[in-house]
Amino acid sequence: MQLDGKTAIITGGASGIGAACAMAFAAHGAKVCVADINVDGARHVADKIGGFGIGCDVSKESEIAHLVSATESRLGAVDLFFSNAGVATGSDPLSTAPEVWQRQWEVNVMSHVYAIRAVLPGMLDRGSGYFLHTTSMAGILTSPGNMTYAATKHAVVGIAEWMAMTYHDRGIRTSLLAPLGVRTPMLGALADKPPGGAVGPIKEPKDVAEMVVQAVAEERFLILTDAIAQTWMERKTSDIERWLGSMRRLSARMQIEQAPD
Repeated sequence: MQLDGKTAIITGGASGIGAACAMAFAAHGAKVCVADINVDGARHVADKIGGFGIGCDVSKESEIAHLVSATESRLGAVDLFFSNAGVATGSDPLSTAPEVWQRQWEVNVMSHVYAIRAVLPGMLDRGSGYFLHTTSMAGILTSPGNMTYAATKHAVVGIAEWMAMTYHDRGIRTSLLAPLGVRTPMLGALADKPPGGAVGPIKEPKDVAEMVVQAVAEERFLILTDAIAQTWMERKTSDIERWLGSMRRLSARMQIEQAPD
């Protein structure tokens, strides 16, 4: 898909990858709605690009429905929906409260379902449309120390693969963004650590945004932000027992590093 003249919605657009993609999409001619629970941040980014900023709690289907309706009124039918908003709270299954699981399920998983329900019928009627889903390499490999995040991001991979398999021949395209470390607020203190470990090399949001634009132009499904991610995926699939052993060692090392002095 060429972005010029297309209408795109980006959730989680007030900062990080979402904000960088909003700027990159606009630079390539798209009409962009920047959505975020941080409404002031969304409007600030939208003002920079001549787009439309709106507050949205993506965990609520009614708010996503309103987001789509407002965007269509301002910018026209939605050609591309980028479900990028996410949260990374949580830890192990014993210390993470069910309420944290539920909130992360609603934000990290159900928001993607709500977006599909809101715009897929119109896309099918027109015979074209695009879904972008942000997961994480935690959804393809895993995330030491955060079972909640790993589980919900695995679910996003399943959603995206199912969409790509089911609707491709009806003109609907799907891409899955699976970042390693990206210098965003979600990465927190890990952004200041040396490259390697669970997050790998740290990329800047604007660099990831250009990767996303290129993948959309190519209508490519999987978007990896670093070549090492492909190597790690191949190690996992070629020898799962060896890979699990290496992940156990990584998890143990992280626990030592995070332990109080």
